[in-house]
Amino acid sequence: MLARARSVALIGVDAVPVEVEVDVSPGLPAFNVVGLPDQSVSEARERVRAAIRNAGLPFPAARITVNLAPADLRKEGPLYDLPIALGLLAAQELLPASVLEGTLVAGELALDGTLRPIAGAVNLALLASNLGLPALLPAGNAREAALIDSVTVFGAATLLEAVRHLSGQALLSPTDPPLPDAPSDLHPDLADLKGQSSARRALEIALAGGHNLLLVGSPGSGKTMLARRAPGLMPPLTRAEALEVTRIHSAAGLLTVRGTLTLAAPYRTPHHTVSDAGLIGGGSVPRPGEVSLAHRGVLFLDEFPEFSRKALETLRQPLEDGTVTISRARATVEYPARFQLIAAMNPCPCGHLGDPEKACTCTPLQRTRYAARLSGPLLDRIDLVVRVPRLTVDELTRAPEPEGSGPVRARITAARDLMLARQGGRNTDLAGQQLRKYASLNSGPDAFLRAAARQLGLTGRGFDRVLRVARTVADLAGSGDIREPHLAEAVTYRPRDLT
Repeated sequence: MLARARSVALIGVDAVPVEVEVDVSPGLPAFNVVGLPDQSVSEARERVRAAIRNAGLPFPAARITVNLAPADLRKEGPLYDLPIALGLLAAQELLPASVLEGTLVAGELALDGTLRPIAGAVNLALLASNLGLPALLPAGNAREAALIDSVTVFGAATLLEAVRHLSGQALLSPTDPPLPDAPSDLHPDLADLKGQSSARRALEIALAGGHNLLLVGSPGSGKTMLARRAPGLMPPLTRAEALEVTRIHSAAGLLTVRGTLTLAAPYRTPHHTVSDAGLIGGGSVPRPGEVSLAHRGVLFLDEFPEFSRKALETLRQPLEDGTVTISRARATVEYPARFQLIAAMNPCPCGHLGDPEKACTCTPLQRTRYAARLSGPLLDRIDLVVRVPRLTVDELTRAPEPEGSGPVRARITAARDLMLARQGGRNTDLAGQQLRKYASLNSGPDAFLRAAARQLGLTGRGFDRVLRVARTVADLAGSGDIREPHLAEAVTYRPRDLT
């Protein structure tokens, strides 16, 4: 007999339908899986055979052929274990075929018949919602998939539970959608950092408008300390943004433990030894990289020049376009990557260039080579560059009590709400006619910006980025118009010679 089950394949962060056809016919016992499976899918034969037998269910001594359609789409991962096993049982008339064909199924089987979580449950639930079908998944994925409130999700702990549910012997209860995570108050407070008023101001502007920020300063000046306060200053995500982030993290397999919708913006901090594929995404089996996991949040790169030159250059396209396209021989995958870059670096290899107490020991050639690790096109995509000088002990003890995270977060949230109400997004996303509309200048500020552009030699990209930063400065000041002081502050942050 022939039985069919409905499952999915993940292409980037999108789930596409896959039909699992199971044919059981007389002949010498054999178990073949076709339809462009990878190694883990081919190995499903042994897992399915052992799981069915250990669950006390009959395994046919016949010729078994499993086809994963469409046949020209690469099938990867162990998520086809459950639909193959259920298809085998339906082909033996142990399950009603119509019920199986009307349910989207995925799950990995252990040898004893228990179901293990899979990656991409949220993406599967989105496809089930679009198709108008319920989803049957491992119990470990049920809460995660139930984040999509327009789909009915059933979570089975074992193969036997899934069989009893589909046969109507013991129906599973639909999984209730989990509540969103409450915003955490455990982030380090900005009040811990004394002094550094210009760097604090630059961080506030960057987080309000979503602009890219580079902090340059000696070791111990507070660059990393300042950047680590960013998560406590960022406004919560909207529900639409949170679902975007959740889809990516689900495809990467990061939600199977937590399984809740987080409204906190992502904050990713990869080490400088990260590979190109780890940073940008890819691999033999394409997976989201750090730039995609930081979508709608912050990617913090400490020791910025220590990252490989090739890895840093791969940032240029996602910084500009907000997406990453990974092309392979078999498929092209696109991942969202609209992240905000915060980077920190020393001013020279020894770290003490401009330090008031320690002399720099680097030669001019060493300093030039160090700064040259960051290409001009990459620096042109950074909106704010700020020097973070190391304060002496006397300066630290005399510094006034710094402002805490609470008031700064309130100003950032108010500015972000103003942007959302005006143009529906952050100022960093303004481009083309939209930028000209919402960042228009009167004659005085326009003449000022043109003169500054000529003096600094701004590129067209740099000109637009100054305009976006000035729009954010005006929003933080509660001003509807961009004025000369707003432009003057934005211009001071443009990247210059780092040596």
